[in-house]
Amino acid sequence: MRFHYQIGMCEADHYLPLARAAEEAGYHGITVPDSICYPREASSKYPYNADGSREFLESVPFIESLVAVTAMAAVTERIRFATFVYKLAIRQAAIVAKQVQGIQQLFGNRFDFGVGISPWEEDFAVTQVAWAKRGKRLDEQIDIIRGLESGDYFAYQGELHQMPAAKMNPVPTVPTNILIGGHTDVALRRAARNDGWMCAGADMAALTAYIEKITALRAEMGTESAPYKVFTTGSNAFTQEGIRQLEDIGVTDVVIGFRNLYEMEPDVDVDKKIQQLQWYANEFITAV
Repeated sequence: MRFHYQIGMCEADHYLPLARAAEEAGYHGITVPDSICYPREASSKYPYNADGSREFLESVPFIESLVAVTAMAAVTERIRFATFVYKLAIRQAAIVAKQVQGIQQLFGNRFDFGVGISPWEEDFAVTQVAWAKRGKRLDEQIDIIRGLESGDYFAYQGELHQMPAAKMNPVPTVPTNILIGGHTDVALRRAARNDGWMCAGADMAALTAYIEKITALRAEMGTESAPYKVFTTGSNAFTQEGIRQLEDIGVTDVVIGFRNLYEMEPDVDVDKKIQQLQWYANEFITAV
């Protein structure tokens, strides 16, 4: 099992000391959430809590994900980073490709790109991107990001994207892992086509069912022998038995956090956070 510490939705001056502390404590990686803005009015429901409410996110601070990763990577040497997950469908694929390539080049390929579709139609309105065919848009964007990592001239003619041949330099020395967030059948199929899946939270029975479905889809697609990552959050990782159960069902990476934002728990100061992450590392990471 690999252990990742979640950093985000906190004051800006927390990021760098927490990144250094997580690396020193022995965490394998750091995950970073993503959000652009909080619309004043919204009809969309949040899919990852019980009642679909989104008020818990109002006034919560978000540093742009790739900016946060870059800053933390600059003050660390070994620890990896992953977006969990980046709302790719509301961005420009070629610009994002260039940003990811720069992170990989500057920091030794320490970045896994977790991507998904924003559940909020308002995000699309703010960024002036069509809500319709958003899944198709994401699939084409992934194709473009992969193609532009080749270092050769790459053109694209899709349903929603048409791009003349161009190349980027420098590109990563190894392909960027693209991990997919989402729990719908379409998202799970997309995850099976790519390098991994990120679960935003599920009980053990549901998590097991999701992973079994992805495993079956990968066998159907002929990709079951390729390296694959499965990230999840949750309370199961706070006991040795729970960690073993997660490993047994195919989880490879677990994300550790100490704040239940859904319940609007207040943030704590950075010294307290460092104590928490050190406690977990001493109890579970060095003991596994």
